[in-house]
Amino acid sequence: MESSVAPENPVIRTALLFGVGTGVLCGLWIIGLYLTQNDPFGPKKVMAMVLLPLAVLGGQWSLRRYFLPDGPGLKRALGTGLLITLLTATVSAASVYGLAQAAGPQQLERSKAEMIKIAEGTKALYLRNKGGKEQYAQTIRGLQQLDARSLTTDDFIKKLLLGLLLSVPGGIFFRK
Repeated sequence: MESSVAPENPVIRTALLFGVGTGVLCGLWIIGLYLTQNDPFGPKKVMAMVLLPLAVLGGQWSLRRYFLPDGPGLKRALGTGLLITLLTATVSAASVYGLAQAAGPQQLERSKAEMIKIAEGTKALYLRNKGGKEQYAQTIRGLQQLDARSLTTDDFIKKLLLGLLLSVPGGIFFRK
């Protein structure tokens, strides 16, 4: 029986809706941080990570309505979660790169200085651990080499890993 309400490909449509929508919201978050004179590349940027679990699990849950009463199955549920993750990470990383380019090197230098200051404040925690002195020095060197590309890569990888970790249990849970 054919339904006129169901989209042509509900997996793709759901992934596009949730993935691109969440990526845009993540981009708007960092732009909002920038416009309110907060560091858009600092610790407050991580708050946008809360949106990714909501998108992945919400998308997988939403997909179930197209495949009632049996559910989408494991393959479709996992695929939707993975596609939402990939789209969110890509759009969000593109937003970070675009803002880094638009804000200019002055903003990157301010962000570097703030992140180095935060790392210096945690120096005692590093030194308590074995090999902490070397790890601290490596962290400071990494922060000093910060640029638009490294910020973009960092954002993409963090969102991708978090989404992958959530897609599997979500896919298993929402398969039926």
